[in-house]
Amino acid sequence: MEGRKKDGRKKQEIITFKVDEPLAKAMLGIQNRSEFIRSAILLAFDSVCPLCKGAGILNQDQHEHWDSFAKSHFFEKCDECHAFHLVCNSEKKHRVHIRSADDETH
Repeated sequence: MEGRKKDGRKKQEIITFKVDEPLAKAMLGIQNRSEFIRSAILLAFDSVCPLCKGAGILNQDQHEHWDSFAKSHFFEKCDECHAFHLVCNSEKKHRVHIRSADDETH
């Protein structure tokens, strides 16, 4: 089985990186820095663009797929939270931010 040791456990890879002094000092009190860093990286992946994977640019193949997708989608700014988001041309407009009547009066 690829990616596993002979006893069935997943292989682990050690990755090291340099940090500047202020970051090193900020991390001094953290009990398990490896777990903290793993958690921070996984959390950051949730915020990375799913198309470019954080690169900020699309390669030629991705650009062709994007052009096809963009023909039936557009960007829109939310009136409530002001975040930009994608909207499909074929979908009816729906509310994302649903607030109760009490929220509306306060």
